[in-house]
Amino acid sequence: MRGRSSLRTWLLLVAILFAGLVVGGVALTTYVVVSDGMSLVAHDASVAVAQSAAQIVKQETTNAKLAAAEEGLEGDAREREAERQFQRRVPEMFRAGSLAAGAFAFYEESLEPVWFSDEQALLPGAESQRRRALELNQTTESTLDEGGVLDGLFAPAKLGTYVVHVPLDLPRGERGVLDVAYFPTREEAVIDAIRFPMAMLAVSAMIIMIVMMQTSMGWVLKLVDDLRRAADSIDAGQLDVHLPEEGQHEIGDLARSINALIDRLRRRADVQTRFVADASHELATPVAGIRGYTNILRAWGADDPEVLDEAIRAIDKESRRMARLCGDLLSLVRSDRALEFKISRFDVNARCREILAAAATRYLYKGLEFVGPEDESLVMMGDPDRVEDAISILVDNACKYTAEGGQVRIATRKRRDRVQIQVADTGIGIPQDDLPNIFERFYRSDASRSQETGGFGLGLPIAKAIVEATGGAIDVKSREGEGTTFTILLPRGRL
Repeated sequence: MRGRSSLRTWLLLVAILFAGLVVGGVALTTYVVVSDGMSLVAHDASVAVAQSAAQIVKQETTNAKLAAAEEGLEGDAREREAERQFQRRVPEMFRAGSLAAGAFAFYEESLEPVWFSDEQALLPGAESQRRRALELNQTTESTLDEGGVLDGLFAPAKLGTYVVHVPLDLPRGERGVLDVAYFPTREEAVIDAIRFPMAMLAVSAMIIMIVMMQTSMGWVLKLVDDLRRAADSIDAGQLDVHLPEEGQHEIGDLARSINALIDRLRRRADVQTRFVADASHELATPVAGIRGYTNILRAWGADDPEVLDEAIRAIDKESRRMARLCGDLLSLVRSDRALEFKISRFDVNARCREILAAAATRYLYKGLEFVGPEDESLVMMGDPDRVEDAISILVDNACKYTAEGGQVRIATRKRRDRVQIQVADTGIGIPQDDLPNIFERFYRSDASRSQETGGFGLGLPIAKAIVEATGGAIDVKSREGEGTTFTILLPRGRL
């Protein structure tokens, strides 16, 4: 529990950090964009006011000169009259609607102020830009008391004062400088107005993101916890757990895979449990018989030859039954290990004929017909003993489940670089539902029939292990009541 709590806490911290970075980055970017936009608006507004003011001043300078000329004045008197007319009209010219947003100050060529609209228009610290405007005879700009880019995030925005320095020709022929100061109060108000809503929006977005991430993580952790409980159940031998398989996503696919694994383990556990019970019963029966006949030998065997012979035959039969079961178990253990092969050149057809001859002797009482390859040879490279073991298992299996008078047949042929071996019978066949499971260990298609034949569900898995270890493949086709055909494909190897 503490480990899961620690994981949840760690995920919560990660969610908070991630949400802070994402939302904070978006909010910061938004503020910078808005701040830069308002700064650009303020700059354009100051330039527009300066251009209007310069145009008005030039127009009024011309008007003053014309008024002085109309009065018939000449020379210096006309220039003084023009200057007087200009200075008289200065306050009025800057009351125009388009100039109401700025503050203005006139400076003569010595940079001494000769007129200003208000005290705010006298801006210290801009002397160098005024002088530069006169020297270059072109408009210059400067920004005074400008704040930092991020100052508006935590305090009132401060875009500064935008000043445009415009060089002008005065009525008396002198040069001067007009300072147009623009105070971006409206633009600063816009920045200040978005601060609180943007902060609230950022906090809300962070909370929503954290909640969504925690909800998603909680769902994922629940699925992981279900997987853990399933693993614990499997480790404890409890195979009745079933994970929810909702959703077409990776977790759902994992749950379906684990459920399939649990089903396979449950089937295998059931089969192994049944095998243990059947094997115990099979072993107990011959042991009991051997003990019974041993007691008979002790009591009457020395005096009655018929009893002695019957007891010996019974003990031999039961002991061979036990040896068969032990042999199957040993073969299973060997198939779990890495099989060792002794590669040599041998005739597959000859081996198949020997296997059929041995089977005919063992099942003579059933009157089976055995059909094998012709006398021609089919040579391959491999381990003849291993291949013979696999074919013998299939032939023995065919003989067990074929009724008296039936047929067991082996057919071989060469297919390019492989050898095909088919073992077919006319027996009872295998149900279609059981075909996918017949190569599983301890699996028996029909328990009652397997008990009659003495099988333990080990032969086919052993044959499959041998064939696959040689690089081959095994397949089966069967129809109930018509028979079964096993097909083995083995590599021929380099001859």
